[in-house]
Amino acid sequence: MSLLALTFVVAAAAPVRSSAPPYWPSRDWERRPPAQAGFDAARLDEAIAFAKQNETAEPRDLERAHYTTAFGREPFNNATGPFKTRGDVTGIVVRHGYLVAEWGEPDRVDMTFSATKSFLSSVVGLAFDHKLIPSLDQPVHEAMGPTVDRQGKVLDLFQSPHARTITWDHLLRQTSDWSGTLWGKPDWADRPAENLEKDIARERHAPGSVYEYNDSRVNLLALCALEVWRRPLPQVLNESVMEPIEASRTWRWYGYEDSWVLVDGQWVQSVSGGGHWGGGMFISARDQARFGLLTLRRGRWKERQVLSEDWISRALTPTPAQPTYGFMNYFLNTDRKLWPAAPAEAFAHIGAGANVIYVDRVNDLVVVVRWIDPKALAELVKRVLAAIEAPAR
Repeated sequence: MSLLALTFVVAAAAPVRSSAPPYWPSRDWERRPPAQAGFDAARLDEAIAFAKQNETAEPRDLERAHYTTAFGREPFNNATGPFKTRGDVTGIVVRHGYLVAEWGEPDRVDMTFSATKSFLSSVVGLAFDHKLIPSLDQPVHEAMGPTVDRQGKVLDLFQSPHARTITWDHLLRQTSDWSGTLWGKPDWADRPAENLEKDIARERHAPGSVYEYNDSRVNLLALCALEVWRRPLPQVLNESVMEPIEASRTWRWYGYEDSWVLVDGQWVQSVSGGGHWGGGMFISARDQARFGLLTLRRGRWKERQVLSEDWISRALTPTPAQPTYGFMNYFLNTDRKLWPAAPAEAFAHIGAGANVIYVDRVNDLVVVVRWIDPKALAELVKRVLAAIEAPAR
């Protein structure tokens, strides 16, 4: 499934304006009836019924799905990370911070595939906010010491002249065109070109000039972030993001069976940026909704600036080579190209499944939807937005 092919046809609403102080969920998330949140209850129910009727046709056994879909026909396709059987089609609607509607299994912990990338970019953002990364235009190799894997091999991943020009910004925007092999997966094996030999032999594009969605390069960013933090990234995410937003303690973030490196005398697993070969973030829809609300509120949660507003602004800045993409995995509605009827400010964290966290500042709205047929996403979001009647509190 092509993530960039996901298109939402949604009805735009007037900007929300309110003098009331923002509501911040505690661990017990306050509910509001749809009418009190500005929805027509009957129309919202119709949208939810539509979601339930349009579950993805892919197998619930996600490991089986890996081997029976396009990923399974790729070179080096063996799964080396964990998979988990998925649950029912699930969703959450949050408006003005309040929980308005839920369906399916909102507390079930499931794989979220490439929506993991937004958590990965967040821990890079934390490193930037803490000055561990002095500039996103810094060549990444300058932050990398010798990295040793469990076979005792030194991973010299930035040895070529081309690789030494790759910056943090290039990796975050998927414009690095890095070439190499990490955790047994060559970059060219991910969504391989039709003329593979020609693609392998070609001259590398100048970093920043060409966008290509590539999970080997995403996993490279995860390893580089680990080298900067010198701590397991799940620990960083938990302490600096998930605990402040009062997420549950049920989420997990995994890498691969061979993605272990020696960090200050201890073996640490380098996590993956998705579930392409297994692994990635396993998380509930409730916790996804909290993360979506954090990004809607520009990194703020109650009295704490969890992610700097500067970082969120950078994440939402269009990539020149792909204007509908910011930092991974912020899909942008630049010039309303992705979602013509939606506000231009809308964005979404998207992963296969489909796993979508739709974020809409104009309508003060977060919609999480999981395990829905991607072809039904347009109509679902259209129906949810069409149910909005007023910016009520």
